Amino acid sequence: MASSNPSTRPRTHSLSDVAGLRVGHATRVAPTHVGHLTGTTVVLAPEGGAVAAVDVRGGGPGTRETDALDPRNLVQRVEAVVLTGGSAYGLDSATGVMAWLEERGRGVRVGPDPSHVVPVVPAACVFDLGRGGDFTARPDATTGRAAVEAAAGSEPFTPVEEGNVGAGTGAVVGKVKGGVGSASVLLESGITVAALVVANAAGSGVDAGTGALYGRFFEGRRVAYPAPEVHEEATRRLAEAAAEGGPPPLNTTLAVVATDAELTKAQAQKLAGTSHDGMARAVRPVHLLNDGDTVFALATGEHPLAADRPLALNEILAAGADMVTAAIVRALLAAESVETPGGNFPSYRDLYGGLDSGLDGERTE
Repeated sequence: MASSNPSTRPRTHSLSDVAGLRVGHATRVAPTHVGHLTGTTVVLAPEGGAVAAVDVRGGGPGTRETDALDPRNLVQRVEAVVLTGGSAYGLDSATGVMAWLEERGRGVRVGPDPSHVVPVVPAACVFDLGRGGDFTARPDATTGRAAVEAAAGSEPFTPVEEGNVGAGTGAVVGKVKGGVGSASVLLESGITVAALVVANAAGSGVDAGTGALYGRFFEGRRVAYPAPEVHEEATRRLAEAAAEGGPPPLNTTLAVVATDAELTKAQAQKLAGTSHDGMARAVRPVHLLNDGDTVFALATGEHPLAADRPLALNEILAAGADMVTAAIVRALLAAESVETPGGNFPSYRDLYGGLDSGLDGERTE
């Protein structure tokens, strides 16, 4: 079994670097699921749950159980978070996760018997309806159950699968294929901060003037720009793909930002809020009326913050935003082009070739 000590075990540079968190995807695509281009992703907390909070900035959110995460309310910990395609219809996938947790007695205890629990399963959705060709093809309770079973069946510290998987299967950012991305960092304090995103936005992740990814400008390294002729050709291909029709580039970017620090619900909510800054760096414009941009924060409590350092939270807040930016970049680089009866969705790598080598043997921290 891998060591839980982040300084001695190999790092995945993904959300699973936060000890105890596991990620599972259920992906629904043709030919097995005709007309589908969608799926569900579940972040499964350790048994007993993680402190959780949420911050919603988009004007068109589709969510479930987010009120329970308000620091003023009763529930302190959650056992799982669901990210799903299918717009509001896809929120039904959380029902499958809830049933799986109930069968194992995991949830808020509400009666004398250990089986008397109510699992609180916060969820948020992205809009991908019709992108596989069938507007009625969407995740349901069986999809959610498949995703949580995949998470539970994975080994600890398994790298998060990225790209066209789970809730990122039908994701599109502007005109470019989006998907799932993840990133993590080990701070000097020994605390790990990580993010998982589903990048699917009305705004763009690509600088229209140069073709560079917006998120690259905030990584502290030299940005590689496409040659003008490459960018011109990519722009032409994107215009052709858009002219073929298909659903409009609707919402949403979702994120789970996690840390192994010990946080209160109020501190976790602050982390969720500041992590939206990372989204704003990588997608422009962001938080529009037809976006439902939502960030969940999870804290597993392995590392207490020093009581005599009230500003110790600051490094976690800064890292959360950085990891969201890095995870969006990774989502765009990991995504693969898709063409379905519902549309043509070219990937950044197909458009710009090997210019950006961010996935070749490295993960961004």
